Amino acid sequence: MTIQWKKLLLCLAIPLAVGGLSALLSGNMEHFETLEKPPLAPPGWLFPVVWTILFLMMGLASYLVAVSDAPPTEKQRALRVYGLQLGFNFLWSILFFRFEEYLFAFIWLVILWVLIAITLLRFVRIRPAAGRLLVPYLAWVTFAGYLNFGIYLLNP
Repeated sequence: MTIQWKKLLLCLAIPLAVGGLSALLSGNMEHFETLEKPPLAPPGWLFPVVWTILFLMMGLASYLVAVSDAPPTEKQRALRVYGLQLGFNFLWSILFFRFEEYLFAFIWLVILWVLIAITLLRFVRIRPAAGRLLVPYLAWVTFAGYLNFGIYLLNP
């Protein structure tokens, strides 16, 4: 398989841009550092590191789907759900960090989790490796759900 560099770079840039813009609009993490957190909460510095890796994995997964030999309609359906979950991902950080709407952000995150699961299933049917690249993302969002709900409960 020949690498289509422009397409690969675009596929990597899209989730990184979504994450970067979301982080910019979410504000700083100062308030987050003062919140009561549930057990197993990682230090704040770890979040951007993990998210950068996950965004790169998402981008690579979308590239594998985009350049696959699957029928165009199947690729379009998978990439539409991928785009939708990116939109939900973009807004979650803003809801949680900027607006401090912890319960609403948790509900939003549950919807995001479902969209990631659908994306993963559609990707795995087209390119199994693409689906596998999304497993850590789904796991991290599961953990983020635990943290989000814990913060909601501990910070009335």
